[in-house]
Amino acid sequence: MKNKGVRLDKNKVKMGAVMSLKLSDKSADFITSLIVPKSGFDVALRDIKEAIMEYRLALIFGWQDVAQRYRRSRVGAFWLTLNMAVFIGALGLIFGTIFQIDKKIFLPYLCAGVITWGFISTSLSEGCTSFSGSDGIILQVRLPLFTHIMRALWRNIIIFAHNIIIFPVLIFVVGGSINFNVLWMIPGFLILSLNLAWIMLILAVICARFRDMTQVMTNILQVLFYATPIMWMVKVLPDHVSRTFINWNPFYHFIELVRAPLFGVSPTMLNWSVSIFLALIGWIIATIFFGRYRWRVAYWL
Repeated sequence: MKNKGVRLDKNKVKMGAVMSLKLSDKSADFITSLIVPKSGFDVALRDIKEAIMEYRLALIFGWQDVAQRYRRSRVGAFWLTLNMAVFIGALGLIFGTIFQIDKKIFLPYLCAGVITWGFISTSLSEGCTSFSGSDGIILQVRLPLFTHIMRALWRNIIIFAHNIIIFPVLIFVVGGSINFNVLWMIPGFLILSLNLAWIMLILAVICARFRDMTQVMTNILQVLFYATPIMWMVKVLPDHVSRTFINWNPFYHFIELVRAPLFGVSPTMLNWSVSIFLALIGWIIATIFFGRYRWRVAYWL
């Protein structure tokens, strides 16, 4: 009987120890939830860092989005390339005739501009719905919110890679050439992507709260398409027209980071300066803004 009593006492001690450990864990979690802030610059940095560390999730999701869109299609994602080629050819013939510019010069210029602008505009448009379009995942799975921004950006990088194939083919058809300055496109495209990422992050938060902003952004992009030298060249402007509105247009500098190297010319110092400056300032503003409103995104969805 004594042995049984001793065993019971030992079991009670063990159960009490386990219960105390569980209670201490819960109290620790509760205290941690009180101590760790829900908003702030550090919270935003932590979210972005976790998303970058788990970058494979964004890559898989983005690739799956493109594959799902053209599932069971014989041509697959190259429908994107065919559609873009037809669009560029039609615009080149129409506006080349209107502006009376040599097709051998205008078609490659238009091709590089339209493809780069397509990457920019589609990224920003889909950035508006990065959070609202992933509400099911955000509300059910604990993932860094910046993962959804990376997913949308990677999806459009894949589409850009399909479309840019048109340019060397077009250069070969018109008898042009490409030199080693085309390598400037790599850092230029990286800086462009960095700028798009912080803009998409801000738009995703704003559009999660105000859904009408998605349509507003669509209209703004339509105006910027015509206000940016994409279908027209800067050199065709009359002398009395000031170039100031072009130099103050950040999207012109973004496009030149990619378009100029394709023509064998390195981007100007102004293109680099404006784009790098916007990337630095933009990421600081976006991180502060994201840190302030990150915890509210789930409630807005």
